[in-house]
Amino acid sequence: MITTEMQERVRGWFTGRLPEEWTVEPPAVGVDREEVTVVVTVADVALGDAASEAERAEARAGRARAFREETREARMAIAREAEHRFERKVSWGVRLGSGDGAHEELWTHVSAPVMTRLRQPQRQVLDTLVEAGVARSRSDALAWCVRLVGQHEGDWLAELRTAMASVADVRDRGPAA
Repeated sequence: MITTEMQERVRGWFTGRLPEEWTVEPPAVGVDREEVTVVVTVADVALGDAASEAERAEARAGRARAFREETREARMAIAREAEHRFERKVSWGVRLGSGDGAHEELWTHVSAPVMTRLRQPQRQVLDTLVEAGVARSRSDALAWCVRLVGQHEGDWLAELRTAMASVADVRDRGPAA
């Protein structure tokens, strides 16, 4: 379990460590047992109101690519420091724009294998997704299901994580602390 204090420490470190010219707002930092994911929000492209959505999408994709290439060495140096400090791999991403039209990319993020035991009815769900062409494999189908739950139950999951973090914080301050 990742405590609130750990989340805050990692987020604070990256907020202070990243060059100011990289961000228009503090980075979004996610932490789990294997990885720290840092998503930097950079200035959006300035195209004017006459630009089509396709033009805006391509301009944002180009800006994201440029940011990735131009900051590669500095990001790698920062990641090495953070990996030593927090004992987790660091993954990077960038975000441009806001709302439904925002462009977000993640690079070199960890894809950790997760073992699970499924009964036949659950395997049949995965197999249906594979046979329908929604997923290439059972693994992809399971990842698709997890993403879908994450999208549709986001508020509930956030509330659950907050409650779990509170329990972990209380446990850390307990008699054995």
